[in-house]
Amino acid sequence: MADRKKIAVLFSGRGSNFAHIVNTLHQKECDVVVALTNNPNAEGIKIAQAASIPLEIIDTKAYESREAFDTVVVERLNQYDPELTVLAGFMRILTPVFTEQVKSINLHPSLLPRHKGLHAIERSYEDEHSHGGVSVHYVTSELDAGEVILQKEVAKEGLDFDAFDSKVRSIEKEALAEAIIQVLA
Repeated sequence: MADRKKIAVLFSGRGSNFAHIVNTLHQKECDVVVALTNNPNAEGIKIAQAASIPLEIIDTKAYESREAFDTVVVERLNQYDPELTVLAGFMRILTPVFTEQVKSINLHPSLLPRHKGLHAIERSYEDEHSHGGVSVHYVTSELDAGEVILQKEVAKEGLDFDAFDSKVRSIEKEALAEAIIQVLA
């Protein structure tokens, strides 16, 4: 169908959230018009290839500054004209070069504004709150600080860290898919 919205997905590693988007939304709710990674060895590359999704590999190590890297990312994305860019485990702090030109959302494994940045699941598990969870938010130039689109909670009671971690990771995929549909609507 010609009226499906176009999205781009950025990832750095295994691509498990990217795979979920491909399996649940691609060619149904929306079309993934490009997948982009900053890691030439990312396992997620195989997912793009298997789904015949155009792939851009832009190795961060080839650029001397974040801005130079972001400039190239924005140029590549613009060639595909996505209506939304989804950060699915994209391990880069983006500069205003990207954030002010690209409408994008990110998944973060805590209930923002708690636990911005790295090791959010660990920090969330160890805090004083009864629940942790995930947030999907708009990307701004301030790390994990954009407007929250939706959140899903996980109760910590009775869970050891591994059980909590796996629950958070399982709801991440649902939260991201729901947020994509909500933003595109």
